[in-house]
Amino acid sequence: MSPTLLAAQPYPTRPVRVISPYPPGSSADVIGRIYAPRLTEALGKQFVVDNRAGASGNIAAEIVARATPDGYTMLLLNTSIVASQPLYKNLPFDIARDFQAVAMLGINAYVLAVNQAVPAKSVQELIALAKSRGGKMIYASTGIGGGLHLTMELFLMQTGVRMLHVPYKGTAFAVPDLIAGQVETMFGSAPALTPHVKSGRIRALGISSLKRSAALAEIPTIAESGVPGFESVAFTAFAVPTGTPRAVISTLNTVINQAARAPDTITALGNQSTEASPMTPEATTAYIRDDVVKWKKVVTVAGVKGE
Repeated sequence: MSPTLLAAQPYPTRPVRVISPYPPGSSADVIGRIYAPRLTEALGKQFVVDNRAGASGNIAAEIVARATPDGYTMLLLNTSIVASQPLYKNLPFDIARDFQAVAMLGINAYVLAVNQAVPAKSVQELIALAKSRGGKMIYASTGIGGGLHLTMELFLMQTGVRMLHVPYKGTAFAVPDLIAGQVETMFGSAPALTPHVKSGRIRALGISSLKRSAALAEIPTIAESGVPGFESVAFTAFAVPTGTPRAVISTLNTVINQAARAPDTITALGNQSTEASPMTPEATTAYIRDDVVKWKKVVTVAGVKGE
């Protein structure tokens, strides 16, 4: 059916599939599941989250890129998928060509943390310590080319520091080794690290956003800690295949933004250390485009190679 005829149909008339690129319980997946029942309630048809994990989110992205552009298949698009664009030479999709942004769901900062055996008590002390170690300090990430890896590479670029990278298969593996002292430092998602910071098992040195986190208000931003302009945040957005009727995108954007402004949504996102960030489709597109440019530079300068 042509986009013109699709646009003439009421929307939605059947369930909508939301493709989640990660396993249940991951940050982006949780955010998607916060919104899905609210869209179901607003539009009267089920929005069903379908987990298609693997390949840094690229399996899910390919499914959506090849789907019929009718608004019945949506992608939970996030930072890791965007960062994959410059990492892999033969991706079966292109972020700019194959997707249309619908709305921003939320933005959250990363936490820079060290284990308790590391003597650094501030970002500047960590920088000085790493420089004194001559590149032998070890940092963890949740995988090569992921948001946490590239955030640390951005930090190293802006501070002139070198460290050794140990990639893990996920937060569930990296954080215990940070606590145990197998690795010395890492960037982690706020939901994953905050409980361990509050219990004293690890020490938070800085927040990667330009403003402080409400969940860790006492922790300074990295930018205010002597690394001017440093910013790296994780976003989660909804996207649909290119060619989806504008009327469908407009309908979705309206109800998503209404949900984002609802107090219960703000609270649910806050529990994930995520800030609701309602935007127009155009503003969301611009945000994603800028993110692609930013991470392409980091990947190029740092020489990061996708696996």
